[in-house]
Amino acid sequence: MFFKQIYDEGLAQASYIIGCQQDGTAIVIDPRRDIDVYLEEAQKNKLQITKVSETHIHADYLSGSRELAKATGAKLYLSDEGDENWKYSGLEGFDYQAVYDGDVIQVGNIKIEVLHSPGHTPEHISFLVTDSAAADGPMMVLTGDFVFVGDIGRPDLLEEAAGIAGTAKPGAVQMFKSLKEKFLSLPAHVQVWPGHGAGSACGKALGAIPSSTVGYEKLFSWWADYLRNNDEAGFVNSLLAGQPEAPSYFAMMKKMNRDGMPILGGVPIPAKLTSLQFEQRLAEGAILVDTRDKFAFAGGHFKGSFNIPAGKNFSTWAGWLLPYETPLILLGGRGQVEELVRNLLRIGLDNVVGYIPSLEGYAPSELEVVPQVTAEDAKRLQEDEKVLILDVRAADEFAGGHIKGAVNIHAGRVMKNLEEIPRDRQVIVHCQGGDRSSTAISALMSQGFHNLANLTGGINAWNEHHFALESRQAVGA
Repeated sequence: MFFKQIYDEGLAQASYIIGCQQDGTAIVIDPRRDIDVYLEEAQKNKLQITKVSETHIHADYLSGSRELAKATGAKLYLSDEGDENWKYSGLEGFDYQAVYDGDVIQVGNIKIEVLHSPGHTPEHISFLVTDSAAADGPMMVLTGDFVFVGDIGRPDLLEEAAGIAGTAKPGAVQMFKSLKEKFLSLPAHVQVWPGHGAGSACGKALGAIPSSTVGYEKLFSWWADYLRNNDEAGFVNSLLAGQPEAPSYFAMMKKMNRDGMPILGGVPIPAKLTSLQFEQRLAEGAILVDTRDKFAFAGGHFKGSFNIPAGKNFSTWAGWLLPYETPLILLGGRGQVEELVRNLLRIGLDNVVGYIPSLEGYAPSELEVVPQVTAEDAKRLQEDEKVLILDVRAADEFAGGHIKGAVNIHAGRVMKNLEEIPRDRQVIVHCQGGDRSSTAISALMSQGFHNLANLTGGINAWNEHHFALESRQAVGA
């Protein structure tokens, strides 16, 4: 049996290729949208991708299942276990099969049994894998967003991101039942290969190692005692408490993954714009995405641009803040552009109309800057009640310790909370170290805020001076 995990660090997302080397066929499960990695792996290992499936209708990235099926002619196997709101559509022209609990997908000698495992979402399925040529029992289970290493999938995304009220608690109850009836019944030796790792917003305590076993999770996961004691109420309360903020783009991903998305046919690489083309695109309403670091952005940037630094978190922050209907221009080096575009494609931000390699030759002589405030000056201004401190960290960070009188609005939510931020007095913005605050400030400046300053070094600099913090519930988040 051939088995390989493909991992995207930016979205902390795992997909899998499982192949039968005897007959040369393979299935891909939970593929991302830029599919060349699967085509290359299949070719390298003399495998033909004949089947494609996914564990559920994803919220955190745009699935590549349809893209891969279109490119290879593979058959799609998609869950039909969801209610009327969560059934796949837009599948005309695809060879596909609806699957249910207990169905078997055969890939040569490899038996893949479908396990309906609702909780994270109603239609969620897992895949129990047996290499029939070597054993008569399962080797592994691909759990998607059902069971992670050290955690389980959050059940509140339908309510938090998709806006379907009253689904969080019933989802948590479903999760308890799925763990009890499906996961705990598996042999202890079965390997657990999840759909996400540490850094994903699909859970609150995901482990950083790629896999586990059923036996280990039964013994040591935070939820294990609740199951052993049959404490459903305690489990539900614990599961729903302290989940991270769900990025706003999750609702868009749910809809597109359910109903269909444009087929790319490859990764489109945008052209370098001339200065005239750049001016025309901006005049037509395009947004410049400045992918330089916070220091370069603070020192001088094009008015109206968004600072989303290239790197691990680029996809997530782009999804939080960039509008899907607006053309985008990237500011980044030629060698960065393809990876940046891939990161945007993975969350459905397809409308990249070009890039510029630097501001030189494109920007006006006068650039905007981001004023900087030291921790000492911020403390003095705060004590004199001359400023508002805007803390753009996550709610749990804020609750754990914040500057007295600070208002907490998550950096990804500033655009939806503009009315909470005054324009008539200075606002000092901070996060932990300065990256998120730079992104938040850029978004606010694009909306005409000219009264902002960045707390240099963030709360870390405040703590270095041993200035006081207080702890209480977050507000305005």
